[in-house]
Amino acid sequence: MVERVLSFAASRAGGTQKASSTETAARGKSAEVVIRAGDPGSPVENHTPFDVEEIRSQFPVLMRPLPGGLTSAYLDSGASAQKPVCVIEKEREVEEQYFANAYRGRYAFGARIDDELEASRSRIASFLNAPSSQQVAFTAGTTIALNMIAFGWGRRHVKAGDEILISLMEHHANFVPWQQLALQTGATLRFIPLTDDGQFDLTQLDSVLTPRTKIVAVCGMSNMLGTVNPIGVLTEKAHAVGARIVVDAAQSVPHLPTDVQSAPVDFLVFSGHKLYGPTGVGVLYGSREALEETDPVLFGGHMISRVFRDRSEWAEPPARFEPGTLPIVQAIALGEAIRWVQDVGLNQIHKHEQVLLASAWEKLLEVDGLTIFGPPLRERGGIISFRIEGVHPEDLAAILDQHAVFTRHGHHCTMPLHDHLGVTATTRASLAAYNTLDDVERLVSAVKDAIKKLRR
Repeated sequence: MVERVLSFAASRAGGTQKASSTETAARGKSAEVVIRAGDPGSPVENHTPFDVEEIRSQFPVLMRPLPGGLTSAYLDSGASAQKPVCVIEKEREVEEQYFANAYRGRYAFGARIDDELEASRSRIASFLNAPSSQQVAFTAGTTIALNMIAFGWGRRHVKAGDEILISLMEHHANFVPWQQLALQTGATLRFIPLTDDGQFDLTQLDSVLTPRTKIVAVCGMSNMLGTVNPIGVLTEKAHAVGARIVVDAAQSVPHLPTDVQSAPVDFLVFSGHKLYGPTGVGVLYGSREALEETDPVLFGGHMISRVFRDRSEWAEPPARFEPGTLPIVQAIALGEAIRWVQDVGLNQIHKHEQVLLASAWEKLLEVDGLTIFGPPLRERGGIISFRIEGVHPEDLAAILDQHAVFTRHGHHCTMPLHDHLGVTATTRASLAAYNTLDDVERLVSAVKDAIKKLRR
């Protein structure tokens, strides 16, 4: 099997074609999902053994019995992943043994904190294959990082008559900032067309990516459809017209190797809490040129080199984008989370998740009246969003909860995408390293029970 990487290797030869008469809808009774004719449906040919029970044992919250004796089938990692014990212990270690503010003092605690933060920054850079750790800034999360780019880079470079290119599959965090930038500057917000099965229609890309395009902002993987996007192709195309490209990698980095040199994106952002790490911390990676082109949008201590009465001069990146006190404990623990992922092996995690995804796909298709949204298995990561005819997602979620099956329901911060699909809400099951085939079985069993109760 060829490993998938968020790079040029993730591109599909010839681009993504629009659904045609050669594509069919796979149906299990009344269930429906678009796949290509002849697709065997299995994304994994030779699955390497993966000791999921040993992995699962490292997550205390998943081992704890709930009232009634069940343990949780946690299928909401796309919202926030659980934390392994090593991450929890790292946070405790910092708080109990050497906590201090960062970059403020050279006493023992302060020096240790500085060293730990820089070690975490270096590990993140290695994880992304970034040329330098000085191209990695800590933020409060993906949302704040995207706003920093939209208004720090965008206000400086985007003007009336320019164009900003995004897609309908973007999370609101990568949609609303660009929408607001367009409204404030008089630029035009344009959208990459989608195929019928929820992929970028690269055959129409040249019609929306033009010399007027200043910046392209897309997700590495859709948080609702699970679509893995061809970042390599988009990067090459964006640079060809002189545009910068931003990748919201919040959903992709926990599932797929990311290489910012193979696909030389200008900006890439993600959050710790989706990557088995803490909440309240994220990462902004930028190329040296892109970071130099970006103004700070938050001001205060640490991010300055000199303050005068009438003006201020900024520190060099990454400090320029780290005003005030950092989320110190969380940033250090994020490095520990990435160490854990690297030790387990991201390719191993991906293979495991794809086996679970294939099982969920097959079993859910057998459910009467169930529709899965998005591309075929081979084009998606570990996310399945679905609806059941005659069953509201909120009611379904309530019954799944009775079975200790934890999913997300609603619009998943993708209202424009749901509008495009003609639905108001869906149920989403998202996978992680600690999920098991038993979790999938419990999901399907609980769905069937919900249908019996809700269709009376």
